[in-house]
Amino acid sequence: VFCFPDPRTDPWPLVYSPVPVTLVFTSYLFMVALGPSCMRQRRRLELRGLLLAYNLAMVALSSYMFYEFLVTSVLANYSYLCQPVDYSRSELGMRMARVCWWFFFSKVIELLDTVFLILRKKQEQVTFLHVYHHVSMLFNWWSGVKYVPGGQAFFIGMLNSFVHIFMYGYYALASLGPQMHRHLWWKRYLTILQLCQFVAIAAHSSYNLFTECPFPDGFNTAVFLYILSLLALFLRFYYRTYVRGKR
Repeated sequence: VFCFPDPRTDPWPLVYSPVPVTLVFTSYLFMVALGPSCMRQRRRLELRGLLLAYNLAMVALSSYMFYEFLVTSVLANYSYLCQPVDYSRSELGMRMARVCWWFFFSKVIELLDTVFLILRKKQEQVTFLHVYHHVSMLFNWWSGVKYVPGGQAFFIGMLNSFVHIFMYGYYALASLGPQMHRHLWWKRYLTILQLCQFVAIAAHSSYNLFTECPFPDGFNTAVFLYILSLLALFLRFYYRTYVRGKR
């Protein structure tokens, strides 16, 4: 099943071919490589109004996706332990496939995070973790929507959408200016929430590698190894920011 595109989602925008997503990826890397030098002689942009609107829009989109993942999985009686993909064109099967596409598309939109950092001349925040996370999620979810739009994958999308509600809420408050900084004491707990998300996804994916579940092992293996890499990078970030930084 994993080797063949899902005929329901294969013709959808950005999914039908690897070319569009590769062009997005290439443009993003060019922007990361050349953007800082282009901004070197230019004044940094504040973008407060734009950032507030963008982050609030991402809160709304994340809330919508979390709702769709949760409600559709409940209505379809999804299993949180083992759930094969529903390849039918039933109402609930298509509803799950559509929210998976929206989740993938949100990863395209989130590349703007980096654009805004470069325009605001905050290159120190465009770290390896930042770039790796953005580009890898782009390709991971392109393949997810093309081959397995639903099934076990819904759990990842649902958790990540939930976390992003709080993450973009934090960014929205931060965009209001320095006067909001005293209200953002919970940044550390946001990182802990992200780490808990990775542990949950790793446990969820690895469980299915040792049980008889009709969901592609190749996909679960890829998810498990990818989540381990994110867990390692985020733990390093947590240590450097909140542990060593405090000292």
